[in-house]
Amino acid sequence: MDSPNAPNSSSAVGLDSFPPQQLIFGRSPAMQIIRHKIDSVAPTNVPVLIQGDNGTGKGILARYVHLRSATPSGPFVKVNCAAIPGTLLEMELFGYEKGAFTGAHSPKPGRAEVASGGTLFLDGIDEIGLGLQAKLLQFLQDRQFSRLGGTEDITVQTRIICATHRPLEREIAAGRFRQDLYYRINVVNVNLPPLRARSEDIADLTAYFLELHRERHNCMARTLSAPLLRLLQKHAWPGNIRELENLVERCVILRSEDAVSAELLHWDRTHLTPDLPAHGPIHLKKVTRQAVHDLERKIILSVLEANRWNRKRAASELKISYRALLYKIRQAGLPGKRSPKVAHAAKAITATGTAALTVK
Repeated sequence: MDSPNAPNSSSAVGLDSFPPQQLIFGRSPAMQIIRHKIDSVAPTNVPVLIQGDNGTGKGILARYVHLRSATPSGPFVKVNCAAIPGTLLEMELFGYEKGAFTGAHSPKPGRAEVASGGTLFLDGIDEIGLGLQAKLLQFLQDRQFSRLGGTEDITVQTRIICATHRPLEREIAAGRFRQDLYYRINVVNVNLPPLRARSEDIADLTAYFLELHRERHNCMARTLSAPLLRLLQKHAWPGNIRELENLVERCVILRSEDAVSAELLHWDRTHLTPDLPAHGPIHLKKVTRQAVHDLERKIILSVLEANRWNRKRAASELKISYRALLYKIRQAGLPGKRSPKVAHAAKAITATGTAALTVK
């Protein structure tokens, strides 16, 4: 059932070739339910909303839907909404006419226009501002829009797929996302499970990434050993499939499992158990209090970084008041605003996976 039109461009998780259908959905019961839903809805033209943690393969699934749509040979146009500033995103989506602003020497079609006859994939839909959300809603309702500085309506036939790692219901409650837009894009909803909930798929994913990076780096790395595979299956995978691919690539490049095994063991020790004294009595209350303090600091830093240091939004995601967050930031010894030093610390946390913690 694999499509002959599978693209050769890089995917959302860094693949050089589109993975086979059996690998995308694996063996886990949760993914088999998703597979059945997607195969039923893909040939239609209804919007699809894909939700899931970063690194779970939302981009891969969006392309899979496109390849099994009624227009698989049409364009697949991805817009990373989080990477484009709000002032430029409208022009990127809907284009502009000559003279619309200083420097607009010629007209430019937007991504929605380029995607006509195919699929428009809006990754990070929650990053779109409320003003642009209103225009996007109108576009989804009648498939018409006008370029910036233009007066003519342009009509396109485009399938819309949206993706987000944030629960949109929470964004609606916080006043950051329009409820009517949510209903428009949420005709079919797919929630991708984290990799830790798909441990039975790790061996197949590992074998696929191993072969992929052997070819990419032109080296004959050995098959991973059984002890390392057991470590992989026990790991929490805060970075999900993307983290697994990066780890396998390191094995291929270094041609050694030792560094990767040590990294996994160190992560498990530092994130799952607190530091205990090598000698002498263990003061349970003191150790527990310090472990909670360290974990809380890491969560706050991760959520602040994920929200670009917007403290009000971070407080909302953490389900605490803004004043409580300011107090905890001071208590944790964090600065009041983002700095290069803090950014470096946050990147270090992301590398070890703490940034992917789900806060409920």
